Amino acid sequence: MQMDELTTFLDEHEATIVEAFRAQIVVSEDDQFKDFIHLNGQAMYRMVVGYFREQITQEDIKQLAYKVANERNQADINIGDFVFNVCLGRQLIVDLLQSGSFPPAILVSALTKMNECFDVFLVHAVSKYTDLKNNDLAEMNLFIERSHKDRLTILGQLASSFVHEFRNPLTSIIGFSKLLKEDYPDLPYVDIIVNELFQLNYRVSQFLLVSKKGVIQRKSEVFNFQQLFEEILAFLYPNIVDVNADIQCRIDPSCELTGYRDEIKQVFINIISNALDALHRKASNKIIAIDVLQADGATHVSISNNGACIPPDLLNVIFEPFFTTKELGTGIGLFVCKEIIERHAGTITCESTDENTTFIMQFSPATGRTNEKKALS
Repeated sequence: MQMDELTTFLDEHEATIVEAFRAQIVVSEDDQFKDFIHLNGQAMYRMVVGYFREQITQEDIKQLAYKVANERNQADINIGDFVFNVCLGRQLIVDLLQSGSFPPAILVSALTKMNECFDVFLVHAVSKYTDLKNNDLAEMNLFIERSHKDRLTILGQLASSFVHEFRNPLTSIIGFSKLLKEDYPDLPYVDIIVNELFQLNYRVSQFLLVSKKGVIQRKSEVFNFQQLFEEILAFLYPNIVDVNADIQCRIDPSCELTGYRDEIKQVFINIISNALDALHRKASNKIIAIDVLQADGATHVSISNNGACIPPDLLNVIFEPFFTTKELGTGIGLFVCKEIIERHAGTITCESTDENTTFIMQFSPATGRTNEKKALS
């Protein structure tokens, strides 16, 4: 009988508690359901009363929890605000029951049953909210992945078409520039023109490599790392002088690789060019260290610079296509590097501290022989 009096007491004070709840809840101005939050509080209040009367089951509580969780997910609010509001509703009912002068035995029983109701509601609501958020995140990641693939496909098609149209006149210009240099060795600026043309050819080649075309019909070859880096540093010499960088090489002259020489050359040019860009903002003591050695049956290549540190949150995405921090960057340079290294059965990682940023590449002894079959397939 006294439990009936308690539930009647709660019925009589419903409007007061709902109004108090409405006045104290945390509500975001951007919440599309902000005008209905107090109604969820009212539904929860009536559910507690029904739970006391054994008219409401835990399955009913679960269904309400799922409904509210869906709304909160659509509203895209902080889950902390939602938990605060639920706890506020619980506390308002506790204060109300304690003001009713009910016998301690009835009050303790009522508080226990009420807490059970709220606990079941919160567990289901937060669990459902978390599942919905995880599903949203998974869908977003899938959309991003598909978008990247679509963009890469389009870029690959454009690159292949563009490069073949562009390279013919570019090759002619480079050839005539070399002839001009031979005929007029003292003519000023010819060296600069030739170097800039090679730089342009290098940039164009990056787009071609994104499409993974241009390697299909070629055969791999054995080449020496020391000779390769000598060519690269000669090619980049004007940039090195412009930056005033100190290049420190420690290269085992016996280190060789079987693979596509021009692709690996592309990788090292890209990484050293990025290092030079990073050193532009440094006042002095600009160092690029190149180390090549054999260890544990593999060839290890590291290229480091003492420029600005790459923030930890960016280290995980620097190899993603179209990611760039440069104002005029394309965001495909390091992506191309990763693609090429992996086509040569290698790995590439980056470590960055306040002292040095280092790109580390590792090639297995079988590189080239296994991957020639991959490229041809």
